[in-house]
Amino acid sequence: MAETAKLQLFVKASEDGESVGHCPSCQRLFMLLLLKGVPFTLTTVDTRRSLDVLKDFAPGSQLPILLYDGDAKTDTLQIEEFLEETLGPPEFPSLAPRYRESTTAGNDVFHRFSAFIKNPVPAQDNALYQLLLRALTRLDGYLRRPLEHELAQEPQLQESRRRFLDGDQLTLADCSLLPKLYIMDTVCTHFRQVPIPAELCGVRRYLESALQVKEFKYTCPCSAEILAAYRMAVHPRYPLPTADRHPVCFSTAP
Repeated sequence: MAETAKLQLFVKASEDGESVGHCPSCQRLFMLLLLKGVPFTLTTVDTRRSLDVLKDFAPGSQLPILLYDGDAKTDTLQIEEFLEETLGPPEFPSLAPRYRESTTAGNDVFHRFSAFIKNPVPAQDNALYQLLLRALTRLDGYLRRPLEHELAQEPQLQESRRRFLDGDQLTLADCSLLPKLYIMDTVCTHFRQVPIPAELCGVRRYLESALQVKEFKYTCPCSAEILAAYRMAVHPRYPLPTADRHPVCFSTAP
């Protein structure tokens, strides 16, 4: 990275117009830059009042937006690829996961969560919740299954003790999944009284490990901000009956 290069990340502001708001894509890139350890400026944009701050370099674009030496980049995946390529070793750490499956693990969880939490038909709630649980169970299986480097150190290891998707360090895969997983747990707990089940110990360990890391915890919007973002989209419900909550068979098998 050239010494003169300047980085500025524009993200969605919260209801107060200043702090970081609810936007998993914004949090994804915010985490990435913190993990890279590169100097950058963070600008929160109040989408209700201050979009004119973007008119000179990215009119009509959705947040997040990255300015790199005055050049605007507006696609989250392309920004991630650009930063990984531009801010690489030896000056900055690579955040690419070692295992391909780390990138795809849990990629259907947020879709299943959205279908469940925004469902307008009460009779479909349980079926949609079961689909969400199955997606979480698949993620749990991956998190609990030892990876190759773990087995190389402990060939008899039955269950992984790693903190994150790919190992003990956060990677691009975690930057993508963790913000969505945190939103899911927050919203489901508040509006449906169904947090991530304790039986899914791999997923619970994963989220709890992330909350101990400043790059994740610092970039999270407050719970009230997340709930406010979903309040209008969630249809009022009584909690799911206890007997219907966790009938999925939990397994650590691949």
